[in-house]
Amino acid sequence: MQNPACLLYGPGDARFEDRPLPLIEDPYDVIIRIAYVGVCGSDVLSDSSPPSNPLVMGHEASGIVHSVGPAVSTLQPGDQVAIEPGRACRLCSRCKLGKYNLCPQMEFAASPPNHGALCKYFKMPADCCYKIPTSVGRSFGLDEAVLVEPLSVAVHSVRQVGVQPGDKVVVFGAGTVGLLCAAVAREFGASVITSVDISRDKLDFAHSFIPNGRLSFSTAIPTHSLSPEENAQCLRGMHRNAHITETDVSGFDVAIEATGAESCIQMAIHALRVGGSFVQTGLGQRNVSFPISTVSENEINVKGCFRYGPGDYKMALELAFTRKIELKSLITKVFPFEKTVEAWEKTKRGEGIKTLIRGVGYMVEDDEENEREVKGYRPEYM
Repeated sequence: MQNPACLLYGPGDARFEDRPLPLIEDPYDVIIRIAYVGVCGSDVLSDSSPPSNPLVMGHEASGIVHSVGPAVSTLQPGDQVAIEPGRACRLCSRCKLGKYNLCPQMEFAASPPNHGALCKYFKMPADCCYKIPTSVGRSFGLDEAVLVEPLSVAVHSVRQVGVQPGDKVVVFGAGTVGLLCAAVAREFGASVITSVDISRDKLDFAHSFIPNGRLSFSTAIPTHSLSPEENAQCLRGMHRNAHITETDVSGFDVAIEATGAESCIQMAIHALRVGGSFVQTGLGQRNVSFPISTVSENEINVKGCFRYGPGDYKMALELAFTRKIELKSLITKVFPFEKTVEAWEKTKRGEGIKTLIRGVGYMVEDDEENEREVKGYRPEYM
């Protein structure tokens, strides 16, 4: 096969086929040999509700430049890159306003009808390929580079909601994006962060992932017998100021919702102080019950978050390269390309934090050296 690819046909039905080799058609095109592809929650949803036509999956990816178009001067074959997996039209009103993530003509990897990066060779514009500088060398691997994509989502989320130094922040969800939102909020100066999830294992991991230092960090599991509003009241009470009475509990300044679950959305709104800010980062069902009266009466600022926009990838790379946010520790397991379905199943079961799929024939002699043990999570390489 010249360009082996993994296509999703139906639930659990992944087939390995030969795809055409991508060709340089635009002078700014770059062809990348894929090193790693991350498994995202959206991949799991697609596996349960597959596209109408077979689709190459994978949008979180990294690789090595294979060839470049004649107008590309910033990259050359052999460069290692993190990939931003969306090609905007660059011409519409939204692109002109700097909101290219909302471009109606966006060609996003693994979003029908656009094929993804779970193949040997993948093509993107040069400005969507972020070079890993030689200055960071062996200390920053292509496995970590995969996580720049979800880190960029977290950066966009925190920027959207406007986290300020000293803010009290509550983050719903301790999966990859939720953990990264908490980590970015810390870098933006939050003084209090509470991570909420139903998984004790993920919350235990969160304690090791979020360096405390000046930060007051805590975790919470919602009580199933309580309503979202009652659970929110418990969260507000966790960080009650001494001068505030039991009946007048101040809420959080910012709520970041990274699950898409209706109960968490409701809890987040009720956990906020008057005039607080809410950002919807997790994608869930389109129609949910939303506490609109509380939003209106408390003048809650509600923001959406869709992927990432100008400057988000650059900031994410800086946070990763400088080790302000350690991405390596999030990697739970790396599967070979031919065990893609097993990788999807592991994520579907909610095991670990981030599962990766190794690219076709990518040599990983350095992987064993780069493994990192973090509070019960240790990357496993098959």
